[in-house]
Amino acid sequence: MAFTVKDVQALREKTGVGMMDCKKALLATDGDMEKAIEFLREKGMATAVKRAGKIASEGIVYAYNNGANYVLLEVNCETDFVAKSDQFKALVDELAAYVANNDVKDTEALSEAKKDLVTEAIGKIGEKINIRRFAKFVANDTKIDSYIHLGGKIGILVEAEKGIADQLIHDVALQIAAAKPLYVYRNEVPADVVEHEKEILRVQCLNEGKPAAIVEKMLEGRLKKFYQDVCLVDQDFVKDPSQKIGNLVKDGSKIIRFVRFEMGEGLEKKSENFAEEISAEVAKAQAKASK
Repeated sequence: MAFTVKDVQALREKTGVGMMDCKKALLATDGDMEKAIEFLREKGMATAVKRAGKIASEGIVYAYNNGANYVLLEVNCETDFVAKSDQFKALVDELAAYVANNDVKDTEALSEAKKDLVTEAIGKIGEKINIRRFAKFVANDTKIDSYIHLGGKIGILVEAEKGIADQLIHDVALQIAAAKPLYVYRNEVPADVVEHEKEILRVQCLNEGKPAAIVEKMLEGRLKKFYQDVCLVDQDFVKDPSQKIGNLVKDGSKIIRFVRFEMGEGLEKKSENFAEEISAEVAKAQAKASK
């Protein structure tokens, strides 16, 4: 499998490893991006992979509630200018309210129900608008909180037992925004994910020259660090790193679930490299002239 300079750059963005080492990793894995990431991790050069792919199209993540139903919604547009406009925000608010007040199965159902509204907005704004995703929590003898960070770049919904204090559930929402956990508790991490991580850490230890006899014991400590990265209750509290989140949420205030949306996460941004475009056009003209 061949790879390009863009692939090297993409691997660098995902791992934080230098360009030359990323190139070597792609060479060693025949251009396979996922295998190259594992290669770098096994070498101890990449401790973890950034969750987000390229932050792509513009838009906002928006939170709405009607007192009982809480909604987190991401809607994308083409430019940051439009994303910040009152007209676009009013559209997103109306879409979120519809989800909160109705039984909406998925984004396709929402798009169909609000097709005329979105079409009208596209005509007025002059940009493509895409309803990307939403999550809906219904308060059922529980407490729910939402948090929007950076004016709509990151959004959180978190649900906990009703005994949790208002300040604590809000602090937990802040924690999720900042620390990016993937799960609440260790038992939520799929077994295959844990085994895959163990294998990477095992190879990493062996590559460091650690005796095979003690590698399994070392895995316990390194796997603990993995859980601290991906499990909310194992994380250090961002406001007081001397405490774990799990120590703060006791009986009656335990976290049930959460959703974290980061605007544009995983989407490909349109290339604006005019130099490359000009070079391509010149090459096409030269090829045409030589015929």
